[in-house]
This record gives sequence, structure tokens and C-alpha cells, in this order.
Amino acid sequence: MSGGARRGRAVEAELKAVVRDPTALRARLDALAGPGRAEVYRDTYYDLPDGSLAHGDRELRLRTVTGPADSRTLLTWKDARVDAVSGAKPEAETAVTDPAGAAAVLRGLGYRPVLAFEKHCRNHTLHRDGRDLLATLVEVPELAGAFLEVETVCGEDELPAALAAVRGVLAELGVPPADLTAEAYTDAVAAARGRSGGV
Repeated sequence: MSGGARRGRAVEAELKAVVRDPTALRARLDALAGPGRAEVYRDTYYDLPDGSLAHGDRELRLRTVTGPADSRTLLTWKDARVDAVSGAKPEAETAVTDPAGAAAVLRGLGYRPVLAFEKHCRNHTLHRDGRDLLATLVEVPELAGAFLEVETVCGEDELPAALAAVRGVLAELGVPPADLTAEAYTDAVAAARGRSGGV
């Protein structure tokens, strides 16, 4: 997703909120941005055996996105966060045409899959303040409730303005600041599996 002109490293400016009424929010999203795209994300996170990526606040992810008509796979690297409040991270992402081959390359380089789970998403694209944004209503089968992500990509020096645009969309959707959450899906899924005795 393009966030317009960028300078410096590309940063994912994103805020995430707990959704109190998914049906009402879905209707507001449809009214604001038109019908969304229903897609399933199948994410696998990789780390070195010593866990150094997680310890350094970095992420390496292989994601396959499946929609009604097609699928695509993306390899994503996220560096350590550059904003403590939003958790915004520099990000590099590229399309992968051979998911099994990409997984074999990662294993050959010493990375191991440490967590895999699904996100059921409804994606809406918007344009605000000269930026392309993505608003996603998310359900994770292993977690209770639903979540809203609003994000855009910007240069590191543009982060404050990008986050202001994200907050503006949240306000349009009637999402109060009190509903924002910084908990990562990876942490929530790992905690849920720990409580259930799953792996």
C-alpha cells in the first residue's frame, strides 16, 4: 500500500483498536469506504533459535492472503519500533511467487517458524490528507472479539502527520482513543495458547 511521497525508511503507521460493536462498525466502514474485501491472512513468524529477532523487537513474517478469487504471498521484515506509543515500525515487504521455496530459504538461513495463526479480515481502502490508508476489521479465531486496524505507509520523518491521518479515520468511524490497544496479535495468540495448553 502506498502512502504517497516517502523520505527515509518506509514506516508502517498503524493504530489498532478493540471493536465494541462489529456489526455497527462494519456498516460505518461500508458507508465511509464502500464494501470491503474479505480476505484470510495465514501468517507464519520466524526467528533464530536464540530468539534474537523477538528480543530485538523485530519481526520476520511469511503471509499468504487468500481472497474470493486469488491468493498472494508476502515476505515482510519489520525493524524495531520507532514510536513507543503507536508501535510504528520500519517495514520492508516483497511479493513471493513460491511460498514453499521462500520458507525453505528462511530455514536454510537458520530461521525457524515460531508462531502461525490466521486473521479473518475485511479490508477497506481510503484516501485522506493526501494519503492512501487501509482500514481493516479483523477477527482472529483464537481470540475473543474483533479489532480495527487503520494504517498507512510513510517516511520516518512523516510519521506524526501519518498518525494524525490515521487518528482522523478512527474519529470518523466513531472509535474513541480509550479503545486503542498496543497488544500485538502474536502476543495475544501466544498467551491464549498458553492458557489452553496449545502450541
